Amino acid sequence: MVRTQAKVVRGGHERTVPSADLVPGDLVLLESGDKVPADLRLVRATELHVNESALTGESVPVHKDAVALPEATPVADRRNMVYSGTLVTAGHAAGIAVATGAETELGEIHRLVGAAETLMTPLTAKLAWFSKVLTIAILALAAVTFAAGLLRRQDAVETFTAAIALAVGAIPEGLPAAVTITLAIGVARMAKRRAVIRRLPAVETLGSTTVICSDKTGTLTENQMTVQAIWTPDGMVEVTGTGYAPDGVLQDRDGAPVSVDAHAALRWSLIAGARCNDAALSHDDGHWSVIGDPTEGAMLVVAAKAGLDVERAAAGMPRVAAIPFSSERQYMATLHRDGADHVVLAKGAVERMLELSSTQLGADGALRPLDRATVLRAADLLSARGLRVLATAVRAGSEPGEFDDDALPGTLAFTGLQAMLDPPRAAASSAVAACHTAGIAVKMITGDHAGTATAIAAKVGLLDDEEPTAGAVLTGAELAALSSDEYPDAVDRATLFARVSPEQKLRLVQALQARGHVVAMTGDGVNDAPALRQANIGVAMGLGGTEVAKDAADMVLTDDDFATIEAAVEEGRGVFDNLTKFITWTLPTNIGEGLVILVAIAVGAALPILPTQILWITMTTAIALGLMLAFEPKEAGIMTRPPRDPDQPLLTRGLVARILLVATMLVATAWWLFEWEIGKGVSVEAARTAALNLFVVVEAFYLFSCRSLTHSAFRSASSPTAGSSWA
Repeated sequence: MVRTQAKVVRGGHERTVPSADLVPGDLVLLESGDKVPADLRLVRATELHVNESALTGESVPVHKDAVALPEATPVADRRNMVYSGTLVTAGHAAGIAVATGAETELGEIHRLVGAAETLMTPLTAKLAWFSKVLTIAILALAAVTFAAGLLRRQDAVETFTAAIALAVGAIPEGLPAAVTITLAIGVARMAKRRAVIRRLPAVETLGSTTVICSDKTGTLTENQMTVQAIWTPDGMVEVTGTGYAPDGVLQDRDGAPVSVDAHAALRWSLIAGARCNDAALSHDDGHWSVIGDPTEGAMLVVAAKAGLDVERAAAGMPRVAAIPFSSERQYMATLHRDGADHVVLAKGAVERMLELSSTQLGADGALRPLDRATVLRAADLLSARGLRVLATAVRAGSEPGEFDDDALPGTLAFTGLQAMLDPPRAAASSAVAACHTAGIAVKMITGDHAGTATAIAAKVGLLDDEEPTAGAVLTGAELAALSSDEYPDAVDRATLFARVSPEQKLRLVQALQARGHVVAMTGDGVNDAPALRQANIGVAMGLGGTEVAKDAADMVLTDDDFATIEAAVEEGRGVFDNLTKFITWTLPTNIGEGLVILVAIAVGAALPILPTQILWITMTTAIALGLMLAFEPKEAGIMTRPPRDPDQPLLTRGLVARILLVATMLVATAWWLFEWEIGKGVSVEAARTAALNLFVVVEAFYLFSCRSLTHSAFRSASSPTAGSSWA
């Protein structure tokens, strides 16, 4: 599945072979930078970190080791396995190949993509049914017309010609062109709003959407870790600004700016986070990004927000030695030269940093006894907000010989806690609220942990609070434990799904579709591809998405922003409205043209309009008048009404009654005018010309009425940009 070179041990010798030649049982060697060539069970691992984001949705590299785990452990939590197609970011390891090629987890995803059913869009399904019914009705009318003419002993050839003219006149020839042009206009409008459509019918499907299943990382969030709060022994400091741009300030709970120069503990916590750090900030073309670990990048950014010059600090305090982070240590420490002295800076898990510390640093720079209970309470409060918490510590007056694992415990001064989160996008909350107003349910599906996902869901308005009601949050393990009878109801009730596998994502979409929902699914990884293909409309991320996800999707977001989906739904509703307006306009005119001939033959009277005249009306007005409705702008309040019922027909009873009423009026007035002209003594040709002109004039005025199917044509006519105004 993944064409790479693999290092294997065969016959006691290390050799390099193509990944396609691997077989189960091969001992494969991995090191930093390698792409994993097969599914491997680790037998040895040293500081191994693997980027599995494309496979599991995990946003940061995952630490791996060779521990034994229960057989039922979900894929995302199997620390003793590495999977084909993932990338080794640090460390080295050896593992036994347990699956290769199509038998790997990646191969299973490709199989699921191929097996996923590609559904007809609501529009294509409705048009197919509508076309079938219309064809049968027109053929029946033509047959009745021909039979009526024969019964009245009219000329068979002329009657047959009239019946054919009826069929041609009644068929809405402009409908296929109108559908294509309206959808194409919708594509252009969506592209301007950063949504690129890959399959034309998907334009209208968005307008029918009843449920949006959204990924968390990068769609509802910035995908940029950001320090949001810093706690020191003297109190809490809030941090403004989001993302990697160093724009923001540090302020106390009252909103007053905090000066790091007057706060020793805060200053040293920021220095420890920025200097005990292997990441770097990059600024290219006005865009800030992080090279290295996102967590360390967040610490660099908050130091810059506080006004610390990280590069100047690096020059003034050069690193001498380092103790790298490991899962066993749970901390990182660095030794720096500070003039004639040395300083130790450390950061890591709160519990581990408390073990290394015996004192705590105050705002005035004085050392006090460490208050472990207060620190742990502060860490719990920050964790309850869904924040990831790291602790920092410092020791001045160190000697290089005292810098090792055994010498550090109990020697550091605790400086503070830095709490961070991948923050929600600025427009995410308003976009979610707009979807709810429009009657669209929004569900979050993520590979992240339930606690973090719950905090984000509460911030963007998916959950009412961070302690949701029972059943609102389901994990992959809980989904797997549900029976077949319980599953559909549980999925419909839940709002957040965490730690789910690709198979579970696919089953979630299928369960929602089985309950009659039109589902839009977003995703960016290989693991999302089966669900993207199965959904009524799959939405891939253009910036951070994999090519597999984009190929499976119907629409690609060029900015990876959830707000763009809401905008695309709005455009999709406008597209369907315009198609409905065209059909509502064209059918009465077509039916009226056919009924004129049917009535004339049935009563044995002269035709008010000749077949050739009907063909002229059909070929000219459908293009010159009807297609203008494709350019109509969206009506006000389009996102305040509920989504269409997927089972609702293309033409409701109200629209059918309207169509029949207008068609009847057209036939009656055309006949009245024809007879009135004949009664005045004009020629039959002149009377037919008058009836023809009446048809065209009524169609033109009815066009303005169809600009809105919900309120007055005069109110709609106030828009100067509308296409039908130019017609």
